[in-house]
Amino acid sequence: MVRVLAFGALLVVVSPVGAQNAARGQKIAGQVCAACHAADGNSVAATNPKIAAQFAEYLHKQLVDFKPQAGKKPVRESAIMSPMVASLSDEDMQSLAAHYAGQKLRPASALDKDLAALGQKIWRGGVAASNVPACSGCHGPAGAGIPAQYPRLAGQFPEYIAAQLKGFKEGVRTNDANGVMRGVAARMTEREIQAVAQYAAGLR
Repeated sequence: MVRVLAFGALLVVVSPVGAQNAARGQKIAGQVCAACHAADGNSVAATNPKIAAQFAEYLHKQLVDFKPQAGKKPVRESAIMSPMVASLSDEDMQSLAAHYAGQKLRPASALDKDLAALGQKIWRGGVAASNVPACSGCHGPAGAGIPAQYPRLAGQFPEYIAAQLKGFKEGVRTNDANGVMRGVAARMTEREIQAVAQYAAGLR
């Protein structure tokens, strides 16, 4: 839907966020991203995250963070992603984000029932003994996330979620706002990381 806003005698046409870029993004996705993430964002390899239905704002931020700026190292370092985004303009990245945000997610599944049961407890209530907050506080009870703030995690590969938590814990991944995820992951054990990853993968 296109909205028309009136400011006195001035009429401003407002298109849906990213809608005008989605078709362009689809073309770029087929040329640049599909080999790893699939054309619709439903990667089949756990090392490559499912990005279908992820928030466009979050996807755009990650693409920007992967890109080296002014000769400096990228905020989020990746030997694979940094070369992929090096030649993309900001408009390209916004178009890609709009395209993938509009795709339907084919969710992954939890692979370990016992770990998922522990993960449910942590997701809902945190770990009081080590001051780990409930994951649901930021990512929502069903893992749906909060647009422009916290990503959708429901249905993501458990292996990928665990890898990112370990990256935050070890300080390898540092592009979290105000170091929030680094602070949380630093207080989590390996088993707790695996448990949360398993539970999030099974959320719908």
